Amino acid sequence: MLSQHSLQALLISVEVALGASLLVLPPGILIGRLLARREFAGKGVVETLVSLPLVLPASAVGYMLLSLFSIDGPLGARNLGFDPGILFTIKGALASAAVMSLPLVARTARVAFEGVDPRLEGMARTLGLGPLATLIRVSLPLAARGLAAAAIMGFSRSLGEFGATVIVAGNIPGRTQTLALAIFSDIQSGRMEDARGLLLITTLLAFAGTYITEMLIRGSSTARRREA
Repeated sequence: MLSQHSLQALLISVEVALGASLLVLPPGILIGRLLARREFAGKGVVETLVSLPLVLPASAVGYMLLSLFSIDGPLGARNLGFDPGILFTIKGALASAAVMSLPLVARTARVAFEGVDPRLEGMARTLGLGPLATLIRVSLPLAARGLAAAAIMGFSRSLGEFGATVIVAGNIPGRTQTLALAIFSDIQSGRMEDARGLLLITTLLAFAGTYITEMLIRGSSTARRREA
């Protein structure tokens, strides 16, 4: 039986993961599409910048976000003229999770679009469809499995985010304390039974997300082999 604080952490984590997934999916798809279909000067730099949160310590990303949204930061209250309400709020947890999950979403979306035969998109263009219509009516449906995998990868990554979140949103029970932060707090406080319960929930959710992602990617690969 989950304690009250464990249940709150679970609900906050799901809320943050869902919100971050919705927030990061559109730019992740656009970036994936751009990298899959366009060659341009500085493409390597863009690829590197998108991938940086994967290799940087999460605490470093959190510090960057903290500096960005601090009162004197570029997106702080003094420069914007109003308080965006990011630091030490659920919005901060959403921002942190979104930034940390963007590389996985963009990379998975890129693979999904690379699996779409460009000849089919070319045929659509010759039939009079514009770039946007071709994307909506041809590219997105054909890449749907991979894009669904990208969304689940983003959700799963957001669910386990710790380092950036604790710096930007803090570890406030009932407000910004996610599963990862609650496990840390339980261990620090000696509440090992609560920690084990949350660990089990986190492991099951991560397993389910990874399993579904693998099935989607495998199904997409099988479909491409049949078409070939």
